[in-house]
Amino acid sequence: MRFFLDTADLDEIATGLEWGMVDGITTNPSIIAKQGKPYLPTVREIAELVPGPVSGEVLATDYEGMLDQGRRLADLADNVVVKVPLGPAGLRVVRTLRGEGTLCNVTLCFSAPQALLAAKAGAAYISPFVGRIDDIGGVGMQLIEEILTIYRQYDFATEVLVASVRHPEHLLQAALMGAEVATIPFGVLEKLYKHPLTDLGLERFLADWNSTGRSFED
Repeated sequence: MRFFLDTADLDEIATGLEWGMVDGITTNPSIIAKQGKPYLPTVREIAELVPGPVSGEVLATDYEGMLDQGRRLADLADNVVVKVPLGPAGLRVVRTLRGEGTLCNVTLCFSAPQALLAAKAGAAYISPFVGRIDDIGGVGMQLIEEILTIYRQYDFATEVLVASVRHPEHLLQAALMGAEVATIPFGVLEKLYKHPLTDLGLERFLADWNSTGRSFED
């Protein structure tokens, strides 16, 4: 499974890359605006920093507007993936950009039929928002299972990018189901390292070692 960070914070990205746990980035205009930075230059900066895919999202909602913005995003760097919202205009943009050799990430997916349409349009990634489904009383991970079943049934090339991940359990379930990618906040990535028995084990090990009075060189 590949990990994409959902962020525009360059410090978080740099740390994730140092850990060797960041395979790509997803971001959008709102996330970048909260950093107080200009949109397109920041997407370019992130794409230069990260060797993997960097999803930048369009702001327009009509076909011509999304297509223009998508092309401008794609021109920033070879690893930029254009993120477009689900809908007739968005999937039409996906088909057009795919014909031009540009990869697209279809976002705001909340049903398996929507994911099927995105795959048929030629999306490189589909982004189902599991946390938001949980928020309204649904089961977000059930959607991931349904999409994976459909994609495997018909051998679609579209990869499932699990989005709106709120906690490590989301990531665990996605990995068990075989989702190709998860996009996660930096805080969730940090939590993946932690377990109370790991901390306790290290504490006991160090206490045992210190009780010997020996040094590392002995």
